[in-house]
Amino acid sequence: MALDPKAEAATLLHRFGFAPKPGVLARFSKDPRGALLAELEAPNAGRIENHELLSGGEAARAAFDFRQERKAARLQERAARESERTAQARQAPAPSGGMAKPEMAQNMAHDMAQDTAAAPAPKRKPGAGVPQQIYLEEARARLDAALNAETGFAERLVWFWSNHFCVSADKGPVRALCGAFEREAIRPHITGTFADMLLAVESHPAMLFYLDNVRSIGPDSVAGRRSGKGLNENLAREILELHTLGVRTGYSQTDVTNFAKVITGWSVVPFKRNPEHGGEFVFNERLHEPGVQHVIGRDYADSGFAQGRDVLLRLAHHPATARHIAAKLARHFVADDPPQPLVERLARRFSDTGGDLKEVGKALIAALEARDAPRAKLRKPAEWMVGALRATGITPTNVRPIVQSQNLLGEPLWRPPAPNGFSDNSAAWMDGLAERLDIANQFARRTGDLIDPDVVADDTFGALLSADTKEALGRAESRPQAVALLLMSPEFQRR
Repeated sequence: MALDPKAEAATLLHRFGFAPKPGVLARFSKDPRGALLAELEAPNAGRIENHELLSGGEAARAAFDFRQERKAARLQERAARESERTAQARQAPAPSGGMAKPEMAQNMAHDMAQDTAAAPAPKRKPGAGVPQQIYLEEARARLDAALNAETGFAERLVWFWSNHFCVSADKGPVRALCGAFEREAIRPHITGTFADMLLAVESHPAMLFYLDNVRSIGPDSVAGRRSGKGLNENLAREILELHTLGVRTGYSQTDVTNFAKVITGWSVVPFKRNPEHGGEFVFNERLHEPGVQHVIGRDYADSGFAQGRDVLLRLAHHPATARHIAAKLARHFVADDPPQPLVERLARRFSDTGGDLKEVGKALIAALEARDAPRAKLRKPAEWMVGALRATGITPTNVRPIVQSQNLLGEPLWRPPAPNGFSDNSAAWMDGLAERLDIANQFARRTGDLIDPDVVADDTFGALLSADTKEALGRAESRPQAVALLLMSPEFQRR
C-alpha cells in the first residue's frame, strides 16, 4: 500500500518514536527512515549523560546508610522510652498493703495509655526518603531524555529493553537502583550486541536483588555446607523463560536447576563488610556450587564466574532466543499479532549478525510491514503522556505528577506486576482510557490556553489527521476542550 510521503513520514515517526515535536514532521517528511536511522547511528545512542546521578553502587550504599540511620533512630527512641519508664518506676512510692482491684486496673490502663503516647511513629527526614529521592531523580532524567530526543526511536528501544529485562522498585532495595540499572545495563547496549546486554543485565545488583540470586547458595559450596541453605532458582528460570529462549522452549526443570547452580556466587558485596564497595557486583566463590554442570545438552566446566558467562553467551546465540526477541520487537512496534514474515526476517537478521541490535533495528524500520500495518497499536500510558508533552511543547517542572499519573494509568514507573513486565498487547490497556480522559482534561485546563490545537494537530499528524477529528476540533467550545479532544483522539491514542 503506497502512502503519501508526508503520511508515510507521520506513520513511521509515530510507530517507532514518540509523537513528533513541533517542526519535526515537516523537517523529516522527505526521509523519515533516515531520521530514525540517525538516532541509531549516534555515538551515544540511548545514553544519559548526567554526572549528578549516582552509580548503582553509590545508590545502593546511600539507600543502605539511610535504612541504617532510620534503624538506629528507632532503637534510640526505644531505649529512651525504656529509660524513662525505669526512672518513673524507681520514683514511685512503695505500696503499703494491698491495692484495690479497681484502682489497680485504672493505674494499669493509665500506664498503657502513657506507653502508647510515648511511642510515636519513627521520625523521618523532611520530604521523601533517600531511596525515593534517588528514584525521582532518575525518573526526571528519563523523562527529559524522552522529551529531548529528536524522534525518540533510541529512547523507545531503551523502554522496550527495560521492560523485557524488568526489575521492580517494589522489591527490597531495588527502588534506589532502578534508574542506575537502566542507565548501566540497558542504555549502553541498545545498539550493541544482545550478548553484552544480557551479561550486563544478569550481573547487575538490581536484577540479583529482584530475582533473589543474592540468596542463592550452592548446596555443596563452602557456605552451603555450613549454613544448610540452598538454591534459589528464580533468576535462572526467568533468564530461560523470559529473557532468552522463551516459555517452554527447549529446556527442562533439570536445566533450570543446573543453571541455578551455575550462577550461584553471582552476588553483591556486603554493605557492612565493605563500606566503600557495598552493593556492587561480586562473584563470591564461597557461595558457588562446585563441579561440572549440564545445561541444555552441554557440559560446562567449573570455571567460576566464567561458567555462568559461557551459558549466557550460548543462550544469547540460540535460535530460539532470536525468534523470541524478534517476535517481541515486532509485537511492540508493529502489531499485537505481528506479520510472521517480519518476525522471521528479524530473527534471521539477529542470528546472521550475532545478535547485533543496531542491525536488527535497521531491519525493523526498513520493513514494509512496519510501514503498511494499520495504526492499531494502543499507546501504553507512558508513551501517551510523553507524546502529549512533546506535541504540545510542554515541559513539566516537577516529575512527581508524571509519576503519579503513570501510577493511576496502571503503568507505574519501574514497577511491573511480574518479571514478564508490562503487557505489549493493546487489550491490556483499554480499561484505562477513562483515566486518560481525566488526565487529558486536567492537562488541557492548565495548559490549553497556551496551545493552538490546530497547529499542534497539523505538526503532529499532518495527513494522518482524520476528517472526524478535524471536525471535532473545529466544533470545540474552547481551546482547552479542543486540546483534550485531540489528546483523546484515535490518532493520538494509537500508533
